[in-house]
Amino acid sequence: MPENQDKLKPDKFFHLYNHGNGSDSIFFNEANYIYFLTKFKEYISPIADTYAYCLLPNHFHLLLKFKAEEEIFKFLKENDKLPDENITLSEFKALTGVNIEIDFFGLHISKQFSNLFNGYSQAINKQEGRKGSLFSRSFKRKEIDSSEYLKSLILYIHTNPIHHQFAKKISDWKYSSYQSMISDLPTSLKRKEVVEMFNDLNNFKVCHEQFKETLIAEMDAEIEK
Repeated sequence: MPENQDKLKPDKFFHLYNHGNGSDSIFFNEANYIYFLTKFKEYISPIADTYAYCLLPNHFHLLLKFKAEEEIFKFLKENDKLPDENITLSEFKALTGVNIEIDFFGLHISKQFSNLFNGYSQAINKQEGRKGSLFSRSFKRKEIDSSEYLKSLILYIHTNPIHHQFAKKISDWKYSSYQSMISDLPTSLKRKEVVEMFNDLNNFKVCHEQFKETLIAEMDAEIEK
């Protein structure tokens, strides 16, 4: 794993992000955004809950909480992804104790992301007649252990389109979780939990409107550490 990359762990919040190789775009049309979200639902939703996301033409941000060990293990077992079909959760956890250098849960979580990014890259390379890596070599990840930082990160992710001048208003950008958060339509996002972090929906909207460019710059600097 690259230096300064936190290990992906069950039952923990993580900010995950990446950009196109060099300055390359990763989304070229609306169908690409929809396809990415479809593959995301296939590979990531079984192992993580989504608290916020934003997809932009040349990069993306995801705020996830990985599911508990029991849920991830159940998914791995039901999909024949374990080294032994008869292995129990306690035995699987013990493997890490025996092989201290290997984080088996982290490896399986990372594999789901690898499947997502590789499958999406192949489709885009075919669409665009290109070769080679679509994304930067390794997606970045950072564990979140502060409730205040978690709230700031939600604001940062949703205001990213404005910061990068892809939209003038947060609600104008279709490819983030913001619109689903302020809607009453069914969603797989953790909408209730997110809104409750801001007390209510009205305060959720106000906090987004008041999130300043200076704070975005501070978050940019923190994320790139």
